[in-house]
Amino acid sequence: MDNGRSAGSWRELGAQLSTAVVLAGGVLVGAVNIYVAASLLPTAVRDIGGELLYAWNMTAFLVAQVVATMFVSRMLSRYGNVGSYLIGFGVFAAGSAVCAVSPAMSVLLVGRGIQGLGAGLLTGLGFAVIHSALPPHLWARGSALISAMFGVGNFVGPALGGLFAQFGSWRPAFVVLAAAAVVMAAFVPRALPPSERRERAIPVPTISLALVVGAVGAVSVAGIVSNAAAIAALIALGLALVITFLVTEKRAKVRVLPPSTYRSSSALRWVYLTIMFLAAGVAVETFLPLFSQHLGGLPPVAAGFFGAALSLGWSASQIVSSSARRERTIRLLRIAGPAVLAAGFAVLAVLQHQNPSPLVVTAWLPVLLVGGAGIGIAMPHLSVAAMSSTTNPEEGQQAAAAIATVLTMATAFGAAVAGLLVNLGAPSMVTSVRYLLIGFAIISAFGIFTARLTSHRTRRPEVSGAEPAATDRP
Repeated sequence: MDNGRSAGSWRELGAQLSTAVVLAGGVLVGAVNIYVAASLLPTAVRDIGGELLYAWNMTAFLVAQVVATMFVSRMLSRYGNVGSYLIGFGVFAAGSAVCAVSPAMSVLLVGRGIQGLGAGLLTGLGFAVIHSALPPHLWARGSALISAMFGVGNFVGPALGGLFAQFGSWRPAFVVLAAAAVVMAAFVPRALPPSERRERAIPVPTISLALVVGAVGAVSVAGIVSNAAAIAALIALGLALVITFLVTEKRAKVRVLPPSTYRSSSALRWVYLTIMFLAAGVAVETFLPLFSQHLGGLPPVAAGFFGAALSLGWSASQIVSSSARRERTIRLLRIAGPAVLAAGFAVLAVLQHQNPSPLVVTAWLPVLLVGGAGIGIAMPHLSVAAMSSTTNPEEGQQAAAAIATVLTMATAFGAAVAGLLVNLGAPSMVTSVRYLLIGFAIISAFGIFTARLTSHRTRRPEVSGAEPAATDRP
């Protein structure tokens, strides 16, 4: 017999609509901002100059975002749910305002860094506050909702940025982002339940923080240089700093990751690794519009849709996947996720040819949607596994907040590896896209093995008053 857990309905989550809106909205403004900025930067450069600093916009944003995610637990302990969210939205709004009034690219970089701090806080708070603001049987639904916002941002961001760029007005787009953050902040006091604050300040893990910043900085720079040897060296440096970080964390008294990450009896380390292998695959989206235009002969609008197909599959599938209740089904979904993503990349690699037929180009779309679904079917259950990895509420909240740190680091590493693989295949575009897809198929496949280990000693959330458990017969 296979005991199951209660999977709360969307109607139950809807009964806490204001809370869900704040959690999802915080993640959405950060996700939209990434693509808005990417769409607007060429227009901004024509206005204020700074071509040499162009590529550093994403680096400044990503490094600041990772740093902020590491302070989420400390923010919650000192300012509580409401205060932390108000600070997060306030910092993001301030960064957007700085971007809007920037007279030079150097000032715009400062604004992007401040935006990154706000976005990192809001993303981390989204996962952490699910743990405290929603009952355990709604964790999968809540995780699916806020994770879906990354996919929604992939659609809304380019559309919003492209709209403003079309008219040569990049500054108003940042004003809109700032206004959206202010509006969301207005809902916070009424939407979130109060939480306890601790007077004792939690020490900052300075060494761990410096190592993570160095690692993310190294791989982010790797993503903007063109020399393959330099990219490889920077990625190697980033990996070395990550290994040093893990060794330091294991021995430290003050940590970024929860203590259970380093206990042999806990599967949390495998949960985080599986999330990282899945999330890294999204980096492929950066190059899909380029390949769709040059190899598939698609117009820019259609190519952009192909680029967003992976996120669409991710967002849509996790809404359905979060309904799973049986433990056996959930274990299979966690393992199937990276397998489906790896298979999608592998099939797409086989379909890459010079001057492909319209039928082959059309086949790319369902393959991308299915590949993205691999992320979606596993991600909500990996998030719940992290949140329920310990019976200690404080440590559980820290484990939930660390999901955002892992996601952001995966994004940075994925982007750097994608750049390396594309450069290795140059000057042939077919070879570049094959290297990219096969490389990420291998990376995703590693997640199959780590996902198998997540089922070992993963504790189910205890749900009082839950409906009778569902069962599977052997």
